[in-house]
Amino acid sequence: MTQLLSSLRRAVMGVSDAEATAFSRGDTPTWRHLETVVRTAVGGYHAVLDGSRLDDLVPRLDRTPLELRGYAYEGAAMGLTGLDCFLPGSSRLRTYLAGPGSPHVYMVHIGAGEALARLRRKPEPFLRRLADPALRWLVMDGYGFHEGFFKPERYVQRQQVPAHLSPFARRVFDQGLGRSIWFTSGADIDRIARTVAAFPAHRHADLWLGTGVACGYVGGVDRPVIEALRTAAGRHAPRAAVGTAFVAKGRLRAGNLIPDTELACEVLCGIPAQAAAKLVDQAFEGLPDTPAAPAYDTLQRRLEAGLAVGPATTEEPS
Repeated sequence: MTQLLSSLRRAVMGVSDAEATAFSRGDTPTWRHLETVVRTAVGGYHAVLDGSRLDDLVPRLDRTPLELRGYAYEGAAMGLTGLDCFLPGSSRLRTYLAGPGSPHVYMVHIGAGEALARLRRKPEPFLRRLADPALRWLVMDGYGFHEGFFKPERYVQRQQVPAHLSPFARRVFDQGLGRSIWFTSGADIDRIARTVAAFPAHRHADLWLGTGVACGYVGGVDRPVIEALRTAAGRHAPRAAVGTAFVAKGRLRAGNLIPDTELACEVLCGIPAQAAAKLVDQAFEGLPDTPAAPAYDTLQRRLEAGLAVGPATTEEPS
């Protein structure tokens, strides 16, 4: 019965390897790295479809190499959210967030958004279920990433935005969309720059922030590529730096900081990852949340201002 249920879940909700890697355009180290990242997230997703009991799931996720483990936890969040959507009253995601998913809280929120996109659920009503007024907007980021990654013709080439999104949700959608462009462009900065430039100017800042997130978290590129990103972003380079600083905090919280994140912080933020994460901590302090000024927007504005003046201290963040 368990095997039958797993097969049914995969048939209805699964992601084939062909679909997951359709974005790839070549057999190079960069493309192979990006494929590995996507396969790892899909693996975490399928682990939930095979069996969602946390005492069985978590050991499977933790067999993932440390530098890739956040993607496995992201994929698992996608699966748990999907099951919650099919079972009204289910609280798998909240239990996961309060337990083993807590160190990977940033990735868990992103995975939840990917599930909502895949199931064609409106994301903003879902945000009200989540406790953190700032981090819950990462659900919108995940939603935007999924749509840009799996439906690039509609959302990247034709530049559509889901009509049901509020003005700020559209901005965070674009941040996720920018992250998807990093993948579908194979981290090719010239291609990324051309893609972003084709969008209306008012969308550029958030798209570049998303590329900063991808560059800092995904890695797989060397210093000249990151320097080229900083140059291509131009006046939006501080927004890319905000994305990179944010993921430095996420990786440090999860205990999986990688040299690539450290390098991205050095080039884009001008400071080490520990110092960038400290600025994120400071930006969270006493964070207000109002309909006119969502907490996540205030957080990003504070972080951009903090990066402009540099950290007051470089002590290790919590």
